[in-house]
Parts: sequence; C-alpha cells; structure tokens
Amino acid sequence: MNLTAEDYRPSPDPIIEFKNWFEKAKNSMEPEPTAMSLATLDKDSKPRVRVVLCKDFDESGFVFFTNYDSNKAKELEIKPYASLSFHWKTLELQVRAEGKVQKTSRQESESYFDSRPRESQIGAWASSQSRVLNTRKDLLDKYKEYESKFDKKKIVCPPFWGGYRVIPDYFEFWIGMPGRLHNRFQYMKDKKMGWVLTRLYP
Repeated sequence: MNLTAEDYRPSPDPIIEFKNWFEKAKNSMEPEPTAMSLATLDKDSKPRVRVVLCKDFDESGFVFFTNYDSNKAKELEIKPYASLSFHWKTLELQVRAEGKVQKTSRQESESYFDSRPRESQIGAWASSQSRVLNTRKDLLDKYKEYESKFDKKKIVCPPFWGGYRVIPDYFEFWIGMPGRLHNRFQYMKDKKMGWVLTRLYP
C-alpha cells in the first residue's frame, strides 16, 4: 500500500480504507496512533474540541470512553453528532469523520473498564470530570478514599462512566504530497448509492 504514489487509488469503502491507514499508523513510530480530536457543540452551538483515544473501530463506528457527567457527554446528550480527526504527523496522513453518536451498551462499557489498569479504574471513580477542583489535594484525597474502599476488591465500572460510538456518514482522507499538491478525497453516505467517493482539490 503505497499511499504516496501519484496514482494512488483509495478503496471504494471508507471503512476498509481507514482500517488500512489505522494499521499503518499503529505499526509506525507515531507515539499515540489512537489519539483523535473530538469536536462537539455546546447548548449555544459553540464548537468545543479535545483529544480522546479511539478504543475500538469497526463497521459500526469509532468508540471512545468517558465520564457521562463530563462536558463532552452533556453536549452529546443535547446534540448527538460529532466530528473526529486523526493526524499522524510522521506519516503525513490525516483522516476526518463525522456522524451521529450513541452510547455503547452497558456490557461493552463494563468489558472495556475491566481491561483498564487498576489505577485508571480508581481514577474514574475519584474524578468528577469537568467540575471545579479547589485544590489538587482534594483529588488525591478522593483517590485514596476509593483506593481504600476497593482494597483487595474488584473495581466495578461506575454507573456514570461508559462509552460512545460515533457512527460515520462522512469521511475525508488527506495524504501529504510534495509541493502541497496533496491527495485529498471524501466519502459521503447516500441512502440509495451507499458510499460515494470523490476527489477534492488540496
């Protein structure tokens, strides 16, 4: 798969195309290939963006996990649509995706939570994500409280913690090329035709 070839022809299926790029990124020197920017809209339609980690991807969409009381979660409850961006600098590749958002099943959230390091599990209980924190000591004290509570016990997934799945209806792929003559193409979901692939000027 020579992405830098002048005559590079992407797959007609963006899911297959993304999987190929994602595997390439994971096998590269990228420090965190799963990092993706997540953009949402607040109640006043102001855009807000942050970086989260893509923990799963398949035909059904992109999955990330968070505190359901966080700002991003509250924004997604109001407007369940999001935009994602992956940027793999060392490879000069970028992928954008947009789509509706829905919560993962409780079973899926709990399964992923069980796979996390114990420190991260305790941290999920201790953090009132996005809320005002008076002092760093308050957070550390709360962490110690839950560390003691779950001492030698299985740490269950908090009811306020879980996943979201972004179900894409739009993709855009970008390949850095010499002279800024980049390769750029998009896929738009059509109810009758399925995915429609078109090239874009860089």
